[in-house]
Order: sequence, then structure tokens, then C-alpha cells
Amino acid sequence: MKRLHYFLLLNIMFFSAVAQVSVPQPSPRSTINQIVGLTTVEVDYSRPSTRGRKVVGGLVRYGDLWRTGANKNTTVYFSDDVKIAGKSLAAGKYALYTRPSQELWDVYFYKKNDMGDVTRNWEEDQVALTVKVPAFYFEPMIETFTISFSDLKSEGAYMNLLWEHTVVPIPIEVPTESKAMQSIKKTLSAKPKSGDLYQAAVYYLQAGKDLNQAQAWIEKALDMRKEPAYWMYRQYALILAKQSNKAEAIKAAKKSLALAEKAGNKDYIIMNNASIAEWSK
Repeated sequence: MKRLHYFLLLNIMFFSAVAQVSVPQPSPRSTINQIVGLTTVEVDYSRPSTRGRKVVGGLVRYGDLWRTGANKNTTVYFSDDVKIAGKSLAAGKYALYTRPSQELWDVYFYKKNDMGDVTRNWEEDQVALTVKVPAFYFEPMIETFTISFSDLKSEGAYMNLLWEHTVVPIPIEVPTESKAMQSIKKTLSAKPKSGDLYQAAVYYLQAGKDLNQAQAWIEKALDMRKEPAYWMYRQYALILAKQSNKAEAIKAAKKSLALAEKAGNKDYIIMNNASIAEWSK
């Protein structure tokens, strides 16, 4: 009998330790990992919903500090030094706080990033950066608080705070040019492969740099390949067209077109036909 009681006691203790109620969270946690240029930006935040409540200017009061989400504080990580609304911010992980108003929001990047909601124990010396960002009326109704990235370009993007009918677009600038140029210099000074030369040429085309250098690199890349590539000839054609050498650009586009038809790539077939028609005018 004692053994039975002991066994039952152990079972009660075990199930008491492991039992846990599983129910949906009202403000589920979400993580965004976004590459902007060559910089990684990671956002970790909880997403409350309106549920019929007045949010911006109501639940999220004008003039008050807000953790910019729910539950534990929202965090933003930058793998490189960046600029936020034109102001410099060192690489690292920050808690994101805001102070909403009807027209301008104060956005704070807070050094202590694992303290939960610190709006009541605010330490001014922990503020790494403060910027003012305009808020705009947003026609669609956003039921659940959302952080998103838009207008992605090699040199930057917008990190958007959206809830209800409000959007706050926070401009981010990243050091893509310096990192890309450093990578190109280091790689091409060694023993570059065809793909390295191709990537460098395409970057120079897209960044509006020395097109003569871009042409030299992509011609070398084409010579190094055993099998011709339609995507390389496509970029070669664009480089030539950008230099107003339309006759040679058409020749390169026709090579790209023939190779794309052989490979069955409809996108490149459409793009090359459109370019040939445009450059033939």
C-alpha cells in the first residue's frame, strides 16, 4: 500500500510539473529577418489587435511612451552601422520605443533591449538615438499591429509601423556601397571567378558607376564560361545600351534571347524581345 501511495504521489508531482494550458496568445510574437542591401535587419515584436477598440490616440495615447507592440519590448537588430532618418546609429540590438502624436512620432532606439516595458523606469542615458518621423493616415484598416519593410533598395528601405489607419515609415540607410566596393576590390584582386566578375559588372551598372569597367568585367566573365549564359548576355546588353551602343546591345540581346529560348526561360524571352524592339527604333 505504501508503494502504491508513493507511486501515485510521484505521478501527481510529475504531471503537475509538466502540465501546461495551451491557448492562443492575444498578441502573438513575430520575427522579421530582412536583408537591406548587404545589411541584416531583424525585428522581434508582439502583435496586438484592435478588437473593436480605438487604438492610435486611444489605447496608444498621444504623448505617452509606447513599447511599440505588446508584452516584452520590441527589438531591432542591425548587423552594420546605419542611418535612421539621416542620423547615425551603431550596429547592434535595440529596444524600440515610440511617443505617438497626430503628425510626428518620436522613435527611440534604447540600449537595454531585454528589460520588458521600461516606460515607467526610463533611463535617458540608455537612449542611443531619437528621431522624429511623420505619421500618415492609411486608408485600409490594419486590424493587427504590423511592422513591415518597403521600398527596398540597395542603399536603404523603410521600416513601417502600421496599425488601424496609421502608418509611420522610418527611413533606414545602409552602407551598401562601401561594403560592396570593399568586397569587389578584395575578390577581384585575387583570382576572381566568372561569377565574381559578373556580379561586379552588374553592381556597377545598377549603381551608376564606371560602365567601361563594367563592360570589361562582363566581357571577361563571358570569356571564362564554358557554356554561354543568357542572364550574362542580358546584362551585357544592358551595359552596352546604357553606353548608347545600341547596335552591339541588340546583338548581345539576340544572343541572350536565343539562349533563353533554348533554356525555356519565358521571362528573359519577353525582356529581350522588348529591349530589341525598343533599341531598334
